[in-house]
Amino acid sequence: MRKLLTLLVSVLVLAGCGSPGSDEQTPASTLIVNAMIIDGSGSPAYSAALRVEGDGIAEIGELEARSGETVIDATGLVLAPGFIDTHSHHDRGLEENKDALPMLTQGITTTIFGQDGGHAFPIAEFYDAYEQAPAAVNVGSYVGHNTIREIVMAARSEEPATDDEIETMANLLAEELNSGALGFSSGLEYVPGKFSDGSEIVRLAQQAATLGARYASHLRSEDRFVFEAIEEIIQIGRLTGMPVHYSHMKLAARQVWGEAPRVLDILNAARAEGIDITGDIYPYEYWQSTITVLLPNRDPSDIDEINFVLESIAPADGIIFTNFMPDPSYVGLSIADIAELRGSSEAQTLSDVIAESMAWSEANDGQASESIMGRSMHEDDIEQLLQWEFANICSDGGYSGHPRGYGAFPRVLARYVRDRNTLALETAIAMMSSRAASTLGLTDRGLLQEGMKADLVLFDPATIKDHATVENSQQISTGIQSVWVNGKLVLENGRGTGARPGQALKRPAL
Repeated sequence: MRKLLTLLVSVLVLAGCGSPGSDEQTPASTLIVNAMIIDGSGSPAYSAALRVEGDGIAEIGELEARSGETVIDATGLVLAPGFIDTHSHHDRGLEENKDALPMLTQGITTTIFGQDGGHAFPIAEFYDAYEQAPAAVNVGSYVGHNTIREIVMAARSEEPATDDEIETMANLLAEELNSGALGFSSGLEYVPGKFSDGSEIVRLAQQAATLGARYASHLRSEDRFVFEAIEEIIQIGRLTGMPVHYSHMKLAARQVWGEAPRVLDILNAARAEGIDITGDIYPYEYWQSTITVLLPNRDPSDIDEINFVLESIAPADGIIFTNFMPDPSYVGLSIADIAELRGSSEAQTLSDVIAESMAWSEANDGQASESIMGRSMHEDDIEQLLQWEFANICSDGGYSGHPRGYGAFPRVLARYVRDRNTLALETAIAMMSSRAASTLGLTDRGLLQEGMKADLVLFDPATIKDHATVENSQQISTGIQSVWVNGKLVLENGRGTGARPGQALKRPAL
């Protein structure tokens, strides 16, 4: 691995300087020289120097070092815009892990929460708390449909909403959006969103559209009914005129494997019609969710449905628990493993553990009782969806569970750029930066241009590598040398610096 050489050309010593890390000892600027710059636009890489002043990019070109300036020699390394994770669950644990190393070691400088229909309520308190005690990364959030539905409907949240309830939800959505949320999200495969009909979602999306916001959705189905679900999000874009975003695109059932060209034809036809639809994707064959999403009718006694799941959705050895409160010893085991332990069939075992998890949740005030990883996607589909020109990368990950929380972005750069030549490096960087920024409506990040915020990542394209696996999911990626967030160095030689300059990113209220 090429070693990053950091040279302090000259140091301006001030009388009465404060303690280490104080503003008085901070150099006036940082100059990164000999970098191979990939600016995030998709344009070819070029060699140049880049100067950071304050929280922004001041200059790019043939630049001479100034007195008192920190100079970093980036020979052999790529300098890119900080990566933007458009769908993250790293909020669960960020308070205790403000160094954000699983994100920074992926090159992520901005991470977006509130996806899948759930968010921290009220959003104003979430933003205020972050501004008072930031972490090392920038954060933003959507408003989640499931959250506001539960607040408004309470015990009735698993029933159809009345017109009055929908209007109350719309008013609450407006309040949250006007507090700075980036948009409106849904999780229509989850409770209670799965009990809403299309007209409810359209009405709420229209409310968001009137406020200049955008919509992102975990679709009603990602497997057997995926095409109907795609048509629903397209229809929302058609009726509202707002940007709509297809969260973590996937084909998660055997009967739809190989249908990526059909998906892309549908999405491209929608765009040709004038619908601003985009999508994000993570580079794994496994997903992570609750085990109950395997059963649309939520009936674990339906053995015919259980058999269908095992034959068409995910095999018994591809359903692995990352949490199981009724028996924590099952964590890391598959349904096939548990069936062997119990001496029962795989179908009966799946039926039984779903029933047990539902019973545990009911007995514990609705607390989450389990989560699983499911192997349902096919490599060929992943590769084709990755190449859609309106796709960006996300992790959909967190501090535990699926390896995507520690390795999604480096995995794209290692596997699909360097090893398989699926993507050009410049294209992959654009997917991680400018495309993601555009999807979120962020105008001051995602490109290496003068005047943009200095969110930067410096990495070695020859050695960048993800190490997290299904069996050992919390392994830090390598190859990211240094990361800056809002002009502050937060990762140096792969290690956190302790700086916490992250900002809460808000959508301006109309």
